[in-house]
Amino acid sequence: MTRTNFTRRGVLRTGAVAGAGVALPTIFTASSAAAYTNEPTGETVTLGFNVPQTGPYADEGADELRAYELAVEHLNGGGDGGLLNTFSSKALKGNGILGKKIEYVTGDTQTKSDAARASARSMIEKDGAIMITGGSSSGVAVAVQDLCQSAGVIFMAGLTHSNDTTGKDKKANGFRHFFNAYMSGAALAPVLAAQYGSDRKAYHLTADYTWGWTQEESIVAATEALGWETVNTVLTPLAATDFSSYIAPVLNSGADVLVLNHYGGNMVNSLTNAVQFGLREKIINNKNFEIVVPLYSRLMARGAGENVKGILGSTNWHWSLQDEASKAFVKSFGTKYGFPPSQAAQTCYAQTLLYADACERAGTFNPCGIAEALEGFEFDGLGNGPTLYRAEDHQCFKDVLVVRGKENPTSEFDVLEVVEVTPRAQVEYAHDHPMFAGGNLGSCNPGA
Repeated sequence: MTRTNFTRRGVLRTGAVAGAGVALPTIFTASSAAAYTNEPTGETVTLGFNVPQTGPYADEGADELRAYELAVEHLNGGGDGGLLNTFSSKALKGNGILGKKIEYVTGDTQTKSDAARASARSMIEKDGAIMITGGSSSGVAVAVQDLCQSAGVIFMAGLTHSNDTTGKDKKANGFRHFFNAYMSGAALAPVLAAQYGSDRKAYHLTADYTWGWTQEESIVAATEALGWETVNTVLTPLAATDFSSYIAPVLNSGADVLVLNHYGGNMVNSLTNAVQFGLREKIINNKNFEIVVPLYSRLMARGAGENVKGILGSTNWHWSLQDEASKAFVKSFGTKYGFPPSQAAQTCYAQTLLYADACERAGTFNPCGIAEALEGFEFDGLGNGPTLYRAEDHQCFKDVLVVRGKENPTSEFDVLEVVEVTPRAQVEYAHDHPMFAGGNLGSCNPGA
């Protein structure tokens, strides 16, 4: 059973208020008889799936919802069981979570922090959601993670790539399965230097919010360490749809590489504009002009069409991986929906299983018991090989993929190819690394 329609209507109404600038106080109440926020008392437990159903990241959000629905189906004992069959932890039995059938509610983040907080609040206060997950924007993730910390529920982040999510803005109630900007730089820079040379001049266009800032910082640091020069860095609005005015100055900058620190529809539009300006045919500094997209997804690549051919970037996961878990997930998802999953789908499916598994291993829905079960948890069988949830910052560490737009795709889904599987050891860093400094994980909040 799912409960979605009422919540969607309520979220749209709340989101409109948030957009109008009305203050939304963070006040949560719980029954004095409850040991923690939304302690389940019946035969079901409610999860909150908070994704961008509108806005520049809506394609990612649609695939996230598909994955969440598939995860609930598998956890409740339906379908082929998916990654319950490959997961190294054997705590999940296909009978819901701790014997309670899973229900879910959904919300639209609109890729706006206020709207995302409003929808998450509605799920927690009105629908009794005991865990919130989802999102495709780091600005949204940071805002909702903070709200969940105050509310006393677990936040299992969806797509959030900013260093800040598990850096200066990390929270004890929040966990991230997705990789981050530092990892993209560590994986991608050596490949860029090997293929394009170490004597390069880069021009950055960067989405003007937390993800863009830390992605730019990370790729600049990683490429400059290998000899590249950064010619200029320019911020662009998240709401922009035409990037022509930002592309034109690149032609006279002396740069021979354009780095697009853009994601979703922003990346599709900025890359299209760059190709229209003829950048890929230019010879600058006696070198072929190159374009780099540090964070890729198959959905973005598909949207950009021919323009992505040969362009390098990084990604969290790809449906062509041949490990047992990845093949199992592609089979389950493809059987249900008729096409392969994106990295957004794989991340969100994995987050749902990881939460459910932590509840089973801890024997409770209490967020502090769940946090303790996840901290330092090492596992395999969800894709990307052996994986660790580090206790100090709740960042997940696993292999990272360097990918390239495929020159001769065989279908609309076969648009990226894996160039290199970067081993986990190459992208790991100290939890107090300067790019992640300034935050305090704090203590778990059970809420009641």
